[in-house]
Amino acid sequence: MSTYKLLWVDDEIELLKAHILFLQKKGYEVDTVTNGFDALEQCAQIPYDLVLLDENMPGISGLETLARIKEMRPAIPVVMVTKSEEENIMDQAIGSKIADYLIKPVNPTQILLTLKKNIHQKEIVTEVSQSGYQQDFGKIGMQMDDARTFADWVEVYKRLTYWEQELTAADSQMTEMLTMQKNEANQGFGKFIRKNYMNWIEGSDTRPLMSPDIFKSRVFPALNNGEKVFLLVIDNFRFDQWRMLSGEIADQFNIEEDLYCSILPTATQYARNSIFSGLMPNIIAQMFPELWVDEDSEEGKNLNEAPLIKTQFDRYRRRNTFTYHKINDSVSAEKLVQQLPSLAGYDLNVVVLNFIDMLSHARTESRMVRELANNEAAYRSITLSWFRHSAVKDLFRALAASDYTIILTTDHGSIRCNTPIKVVGDRNTNTNLRYKLGKNLSYNTKEVFEIRDPLKAQLPAPNLSTAYIFAQGDSFFAYPNNYNYYVSYYKNTFQHGGISMEEMLIPLITLHPKKR
Repeated sequence: MSTYKLLWVDDEIELLKAHILFLQKKGYEVDTVTNGFDALEQCAQIPYDLVLLDENMPGISGLETLARIKEMRPAIPVVMVTKSEEENIMDQAIGSKIADYLIKPVNPTQILLTLKKNIHQKEIVTEVSQSGYQQDFGKIGMQMDDARTFADWVEVYKRLTYWEQELTAADSQMTEMLTMQKNEANQGFGKFIRKNYMNWIEGSDTRPLMSPDIFKSRVFPALNNGEKVFLLVIDNFRFDQWRMLSGEIADQFNIEEDLYCSILPTATQYARNSIFSGLMPNIIAQMFPELWVDEDSEEGKNLNEAPLIKTQFDRYRRRNTFTYHKINDSVSAEKLVQQLPSLAGYDLNVVVLNFIDMLSHARTESRMVRELANNEAAYRSITLSWFRHSAVKDLFRALAASDYTIILTTDHGSIRCNTPIKVVGDRNTNTNLRYKLGKNLSYNTKEVFEIRDPLKAQLPAPNLSTAYIFAQGDSFFAYPNNYNYYVSYYKNTFQHGGISMEEMLIPLITLHPKKR
């Protein structure tokens, strides 16, 4: 292993000989200079791993030396080591992106800690993360074996999501092992859903919070308390994506995090319409046929969301005022931010954000987007990049200065599909890759969750013999015709509609502005 090179810049370098000797014994190569000019000359010639820099020196000051080093070699971490405790010096140094700030007299342990933080952090984090996951691997396995309730599976999923993000951040090779454990968990979760889903829909006492319950359980109680509510529904938004975004807004909001269960199919037409109406899909179709769009219709499946919200308000005899907005691009997001003052007069503002769903579809259809989001980590990263550089961040900033209670949720998540399952259907069969409904479906019953009587699952049945089938885990439906082309085109794409933790265990977040 190559030796790490340090440069220590201090006009009293003779007094630091003991520290330098300590670092040399630890395996570091330390060059020393007594002024800023010599420091710049050294940095021009040698790509140091870290610079220790005194602030108060003759000639050019430490702050000026820092600025010029950063200009020359922006990636070198610079640690300010100084007697000065003046706050404005600290602020200027931090503003110039120093890696650390140490007040003299420093001891060897402090110096070693800053080196570990700024030179060795990645390898230490990788080692600790890998060791932590290895120790937790068996516990998670036992958790999966013992999972009997919805809350148990939520805990399993949270734990796996935590390690997925830790191992990704640590650039660990163990992500493959985690992927295998996650696949195993999804198999167990699939069995759990097959065993319990119909009981939940038929009114079991153990039923978790589900799509039609969101207004009744979260929105209406807040309105009853006299709170102004902003309901943000990010289409196709997974829990791991929420965890990435939460870090961006944690300093602005107090966060209450929960997960709820999407109904089946985990698709916008069913799940989001169920949220807004407070009803299961077949009841929407029966009570409001003009607001329900059949699978084989060319009409958009989510054009009636504002009228569906109105039906729920009417059913509960609520007199609250509300607005509804659908945001498909940055221009409409910017317009919404500008409209915020005029929206303050309404009790509830509902906003649907479509970017992530658009990303998911673009990733399937565009080779370039597929390259950019070629795995789970990249998919999360693009979500984060979108948030940071879109008007949606401005929306959150504006809401953080408001008196709103913000409820942030989604209709369903998505899963990266890799395992094709053959299914045969007639020309009226729907095109979704994770669920199918039709009257002449042919499939292997062991590979799917089938619902032979849709009305019992509170799903519309266009024909008497209509059945629904759902893909589980990372599988997707493929037709025998053109099978190889179909599989190669859709393999490794993000899809939704079926049964997996990623699609069904979805974020339900309440945010209260900190207003510092």
